[in-house]
Amino acid sequence: MSTILLAVETSCDETSAAILQDHGTVLAHVIASQAATHAAYGGVVPEVASRSHLEALPSVIGGALQSAGLRADEIDAFAATTSPGLAPALLIGASVAKGLALGANRPFLAMNHLEGHLLSPFFGLAEPPAHTAMIVSGGHTLLFDVTGFGRYELLGRTLDDAAGEAFDKVAKLLGLGYPGGAEIDRLARTGDASRFDFPRGMQASPDLNFSFSGLKTAVRVFLERGFEEKDLPDICASFQESVVDVLVSKLRRAAKQKGRTIATLSGGVSSNGRLQARAKERLEREGIELRLAGPELRTDNALMIAYAASLHLAQGLVSSPTADIRPDFDPVLLCR
Repeated sequence: MSTILLAVETSCDETSAAILQDHGTVLAHVIASQAATHAAYGGVVPEVASRSHLEALPSVIGGALQSAGLRADEIDAFAATTSPGLAPALLIGASVAKGLALGANRPFLAMNHLEGHLLSPFFGLAEPPAHTAMIVSGGHTLLFDVTGFGRYELLGRTLDDAAGEAFDKVAKLLGLGYPGGAEIDRLARTGDASRFDFPRGMQASPDLNFSFSGLKTAVRVFLERGFEEKDLPDICASFQESVVDVLVSKLRRAAKQKGRTIATLSGGVSSNGRLQARAKERLEREGIELRLAGPELRTDNALMIAYAASLHLAQGLVSSPTADIRPDFDPVLLCR
């Protein structure tokens, strides 16, 4: 039996709603970005984000329903991101989705933002295949072994800064603004990645964890000595190569250890061109297929939440309408 699900995503600074039929028919997908608003502050301000969600969500959901040609009472289930994320932002999206579910007498699904990223490379499938998954974003750098939907083993995580956070902080040091990851990627394309030798944190460690705070500090100390604008592409390329080296080596090692023939990259940093190219080259050399989420599924969005929710709904896994938000959700709990 076909189902139609409406999902809301407000975990950080994107206000998004999506309407999905079954596991892969997109009826609507709307995103209202707050990037320009937060650029003035050099990062996301939680109070500003939550106020923006409150203002944008009615028109975002209304726009999604209008685009799909549906009324709220024609939706079979409603979902919202409830963990992890900024508490006031999560509360707004969850409250609205719960209200819609109660008003239409439909099920509500409390969804995990990380599971949305984790599953996004397999959008449209009723069951993801076994694979090694890397989530790399502004808030998280995580490695999982996945044997199927709901069967996740956490292999490694960052012990300090996430990779995306390191990109944004270094971009700020370079005066590139926020968000800075895309600008570093752009400048690095014309730079010499071998010119400056920045550290590769924990690359040689026997475990599969990550650390990027030392790299960020090394770049800051380097910049304090002074640099010229013409050096920017080389600095960006050298910094980016340090991050990519670590990410790719750990992803490859994890896949080899678990005997996986598929590996995935998801999250905002998975859009980085150098990361994609290096991962594809290194993994294919080992006979491992690299899968990426589509461009519209990499940054925070409601479509990945809708897809994850559709898999939950198919197994009858719905939530209580009183389900609370969990801003500091530990990724280990996804594996239980």
